[in-house]
Amino acid sequence: MSKEHKFVGFHNIHTYQTVKNETYIEGINSDGEYITLVFSTIDLLELLDIDHMKKEAIKYINELNK
Repeated sequence: MSKEHKFVGFHNIHTYQTVKNETYIEGINSDGEYITLVFSTIDLLELLDIDHMKKEAIKYINELNK
């Protein structure tokens, strides 16, 4: 049995909270629905490369300012 892989964009992230080992990110998805994602904080920190994300965001902002 094959499972469908669905990509959903977040267009408005408006809430962030970390309590103990849970990180909550809430926003509105591309379908206009309010969604709350709950992550293990440790897993999230192991996965994310914050320095790389910052560099890519700066590069994107600089391109917008050209």
